[in-house]
Amino acid sequence: MENRHASSSGTETDWDATEHRILDAAAQLIRTRGVNAVTIADIARGAEVSRPTIYRRWPGADEITRAVLLRAALRILEQFDALATTRAAIVDDVLRFSELFRADELYGALLESHPEVFTRYTLHRIGASQRAILRWLSDAIAQAQRNGSVRAGAPDQIAVMLLLIAQSAILSHNTVASLIDEANWRTELWHALDGHLRP
Repeated sequence: MENRHASSSGTETDWDATEHRILDAAAQLIRTRGVNAVTIADIARGAEVSRPTIYRRWPGADEITRAVLLRAALRILEQFDALATTRAAIVDDVLRFSELFRADELYGALLESHPEVFTRYTLHRIGASQRAILRWLSDAIAQAQRNGSVRAGAPDQIAVMLLLIAQSAILSHNTVASLIDEANWRTELWHALDGHLRP
């Protein structure tokens, strides 16, 4: 069910106006309460729709949360105008994505106040938001392999590890903030990403 709104290209294409209202209401609740206290009744009140209207679209609050996270990830990806075609450009894009992710109103609030959400929605299984990011990375890696700036290998497999490196760094950022400043955190992440892709 969580993939219902993700097109094969990873772009947001088929949420209607009512669904956006529902997702907006859910996002507001998730930002302020985390995910465990969010109910369909709360979302319905916030979106000013009936509970049956929500249930016709999603079977429960968990699926709505996944859709909220997917929409947020897709909106970040939409800020990248062109697909990276070199190793340097991929690394720069992943670093920029990490900055946008941490600054995002929803994701930033979760990282700050409800980091346990990521254990549930990103570490236990690969969700639709991660799959959209993996498609983006895999396509860029395949392009960069053609000019020899990224090592040989299955692009989708290389993308998985690239995502894990970046994801681990982002989710651990606040934990290690007292050990490494922002500039050096970015430099070390750059080396980790570049080293993974280098021929």
